[in-house]
Amino acid sequence: MKKTPAEKIIRATSRVASKAGRKAHAGEFVTVKGRVNAVMQAAEHSGLLGEKSKRIGGRISSALVEQAKKHTGIETDTDLIEFALASVALEDKFAETFRKTRATVDPTLKLGF
Repeated sequence: MKKTPAEKIIRATSRVASKAGRKAHAGEFVTVKGRVNAVMQAAEHSGLLGEKSKRIGGRISSALVEQAKKHTGIETDTDLIEFALASVALEDKFAETFRKTRATVDPTLKLGF
């Protein structure tokens, strides 16, 4: 069965999160550079990094751009914008889902303790 683009994104994001979770569980520190690489790999795997034909423009604070570059290690404006957009596109909406399911677990459920 063919997966929709949204399903591909969710699956790729889950793999990235699982990999990062395994590293954290194993006591490894997941660096910002590792996060950038993971997000960009997930975006590529999801088909989000195809042909570069769209051009965007806008006025942005120089301090914001420089701080973001310094924090991520990304050197070019184009790569920084691409990472930022990929991060938004791959958002897993965990907090929203968590709030929606709050208090929906059966109170008689045995949790083992």
